[in-house]
Amino acid sequence: MIPKECKRLAEVDFPIAIVSKHAAREKSIRYGHPSTLHLWWARRPLAACRAMLLALLLPDPCDEHCPPEFKDNARTLLPKVPGMGGIGSRDENLRAALLKFIGDFANWDLSSNQTYLEVSRALVKAAHDETPLVVDPFAGGGSIPLEALRLGCDAFASDLNPVACLILKTMLEDIPRHGAGLAEELRRIGKEIKSQAEKELAEFYPADADGAKPIAYLWARTVRCESPNCGAEIPLMRSFWLSKKAACRRALRSKIVRPIGVPPRVDLEIFEPGTEGEVASGTVSQAKAICLCCRIPLPPDRVRAQLLEQRGGAEVIFDKQGNRIGGAKLMAVVINQVGDRGRSYRLPLDNDYVVVNKAAQKLAAIAASTPLGKLSPVPDEPINSTRPSPNARGLSAVTRYGMENFGDLFTKRQKLAMLTLCRQISLLDSSDEAAKRIAGLAASRFTDISNALCRWENTKTQVRNLFTRQAISMRWDFAEPCLFGDHAGDYTVTLGTMSRVIDTLSSQPNIGQVELASACHSPLPDAVSDVWFTDPPYYDAIPYADLSDFFFVWLKRIFPNSVLLKDPFDSNNGLTPKQQECVWNQSYFVDGKRKDGAFFEKTIAQAAAEGVRVLHPDGIGCVVFAHKSTDGWEALLSGLLSSGWVIKASWPIATELSNRTNAKDAAALMGSVHLICRPRTDNNVGDWGEVLRELPKRVGDWIEQLQAEGVRGADLVFACIGPALEIFSRYARVETAEGDEVTLARYLEKVWEVVGRSALEHVLGTAEAKARNGAAGALEEDSRLTALFLWTMQGTSADSASNGNAEDTDERDDETDDDEEESSGKKAKGFSLPFDVVRRFAQPLGIRLPEWEGRIIETKKGVVRLLPAGERAKQLFGEAGAQSIADRIEAEPFIARTDWLPGLEPAAQPPEVKGRKRRKTVAASAAEVSDEALQKHRGATTLDRVHAAMLLQSSGRANALRALLKAEVERGPDFVRLANALTALYPTGSEEKRLLDAMLLAVPK
Repeated sequence: MIPKECKRLAEVDFPIAIVSKHAAREKSIRYGHPSTLHLWWARRPLAACRAMLLALLLPDPCDEHCPPEFKDNARTLLPKVPGMGGIGSRDENLRAALLKFIGDFANWDLSSNQTYLEVSRALVKAAHDETPLVVDPFAGGGSIPLEALRLGCDAFASDLNPVACLILKTMLEDIPRHGAGLAEELRRIGKEIKSQAEKELAEFYPADADGAKPIAYLWARTVRCESPNCGAEIPLMRSFWLSKKAACRRALRSKIVRPIGVPPRVDLEIFEPGTEGEVASGTVSQAKAICLCCRIPLPPDRVRAQLLEQRGGAEVIFDKQGNRIGGAKLMAVVINQVGDRGRSYRLPLDNDYVVVNKAAQKLAAIAASTPLGKLSPVPDEPINSTRPSPNARGLSAVTRYGMENFGDLFTKRQKLAMLTLCRQISLLDSSDEAAKRIAGLAASRFTDISNALCRWENTKTQVRNLFTRQAISMRWDFAEPCLFGDHAGDYTVTLGTMSRVIDTLSSQPNIGQVELASACHSPLPDAVSDVWFTDPPYYDAIPYADLSDFFFVWLKRIFPNSVLLKDPFDSNNGLTPKQQECVWNQSYFVDGKRKDGAFFEKTIAQAAAEGVRVLHPDGIGCVVFAHKSTDGWEALLSGLLSSGWVIKASWPIATELSNRTNAKDAAALMGSVHLICRPRTDNNVGDWGEVLRELPKRVGDWIEQLQAEGVRGADLVFACIGPALEIFSRYARVETAEGDEVTLARYLEKVWEVVGRSALEHVLGTAEAKARNGAAGALEEDSRLTALFLWTMQGTSADSASNGNAEDTDERDDETDDDEEESSGKKAKGFSLPFDVVRRFAQPLGIRLPEWEGRIIETKKGVVRLLPAGERAKQLFGEAGAQSIADRIEAEPFIARTDWLPGLEPAAQPPEVKGRKRRKTVAASAAEVSDEALQKHRGATTLDRVHAAMLLQSSGRANALRALLKAEVERGPDFVRLANALTALYPTGSEEKRLLDAMLLAVPK
């Protein structure tokens, strides 16, 4: 057994760069990957979990307490790995070899390699007298306990959410217990289920008269134009493109028909466009619909009101004779022609509506005659109609349009198909519970790709699943897949995906243990765990329980008697537990109070205290967190420290793809910070002065180390909190010289200040780190704010990868709701950061944000945008514009040596040089800035002059620019120093960097 005094590898070193590379790449791997077993939100990459677990389980060879037997075994085992080579005789060589092994084994391609598996398990066995137990109380998607089993450990996984527990039960118990035979059994029963379901449902998914098979039906919700003398039906379409593939470009084209005495109508035809311009724009944007017949817009409130009457508008409305009179409109059908593997497109036929009407009638008959105890056959549980928090998107968008319960999220034909699948699964032989459980899990997973909120992806010509992000998003037009199309949306395709996961995981040596339990009340006894490793909820970012209800309502109909599919705290709750869930979610109340940040902190503290209780005295902990909210970070840290944990190390691992849409031009965290913890063993009191003296060097050294590992920006900022807390958390309390206790909040203010000063020293020079309120030798506040802003914006380097084409793509925050309250209009230029992050930097460095509002920053809805130089043209050059100033500088070069920016100084308008042709530049479209916003800082700063020079560069006024640069070089070094710093901070490819680089080439040497 590893002695209590011996440090683990995770406490001293970790291969951040290589593990980050493998973790980020893993997001694009789908075939056979455990994440495709079922969707769960914010699932941790296996690479990061596997690497971190090894670093937590193995002792540091350089520690004087490291058992010699372990070092001997490690020297024997590691050379078995291909490419490892010889290991030097020094302990440092062995540590390096272990870290290399950990980094290499993070590669998904080696996760099932027999040599790596045998060596890793043997290393763990050599370090522990008995099989170590890894405990994860927020197990969710199961990445941590799954990797514990892979390494030969025992794993205890619990979660409060029933859907998560069913996923965990399948992955950690059923698959290891039954092995590869389970995959074969699943394929067998899948064929049986499909055969029986096809017999019952074939009439509702008929082939065409020529034998062509439908793959997907493309629908649009509709509203009526309310302008006088029109009344036409408006199909709500985001785009009329059907396929943008080069080999098969197809789109819809509308033709207006105006019969006498009745409203006009829109007829459609399919054509092959030669250019983008030939395809009309969609009819709806931000919930405002445009009538194709009269071109008069229908405002959002009327679109919402009409869809509200239709309960979302996904159903076709028929008259008594079975004729369509409103509701959803079939725009096109995607088909496979006989003998052709490609996709073709046709317009809807009368029979397409006939079978939809028959399906509605069949569903009504089944719903009336098939009771499920207290449950209705079709889910009628209500959807949460409020947004959990200002930062979460949740479910509220669809309820605004009349989709009040989960059954409203599906068409009647889809509900009929699901009821048929549920019944066929219930008829399976109950003796094979594991296969039956996976078949049911597959049916719930299938609903993600078969509902009335899936979109047609015209670039890949496939149905895209609902959960492309962590919300249920509104869709105006939607794609209904064919249940028997042998493509995404076919139940057997889903089963096949899950079977491949079983094949991948069938060789796990141990069987895990799964419990439905709150993290605050672990069923485990005291001191049984070797590693307490968990990834708790991210404050207010994801409403896990609300989202998982989408799957839960179907699972409880498939398994009505399952003990896992119950709320253990409230037997009357027909949905997943909400009150006890560890999230900031003000949709719910606990003890009469809304669930807020204080509730989150309290719950984290209780869960962390349970972690201390179940951990061996010589055990180790690790908590993962990835949230860009400083409030979320502080709540987590307060909970951890108050429960008796000491932070020993902090490792940021890049776990996100760098090509995510929401990561561009905004500080999106690309990594997850892993806090290495130990239970506190003493009650020492720390001296505040000594803590403050130690802090700058600790943070400075850490910044240098992380930057060498490729960690940048927001990732680096939050990663610095860990080592800073190593100093603070080693004491039970920290006191000032007067005996007052220093709170964590007060300490974190100092941490942000030190991080900010260290960053300034790195990007602008030592003078900036020492500067306070305009001290000598420092650039002005706006320069320091801009530099810090851009430094925080930088992204952690990790290999990006394409998003893949799997039907179950999850965690991709690349979509927005079609609803106007969930999507934004044209995105403003510039770079953005959360306000609380900017405030944390600015305040301790004496930067007064309100005084720079409207001059270099703009704050809206809790987000601060750094204004690009192009938007500052008018405030810099005044009404005359950049061209007029350039004329003046060229005519009178001495002006460049004075404060020549009229927009920032009271000055006469420069004379106009006649005869020169003006060119339209960025200045022509400059933003208006009020005089009040500039009153406190009328004088031009170094940043103002750099921005002005960039605009002269943009306008092509080379002579004026050269005169200006010559004058700035004579003025002093600040202009060139700042310009060089900014060009290193602006993202590659940005317009600002391009202008700065070009401008600096003209600086006189």
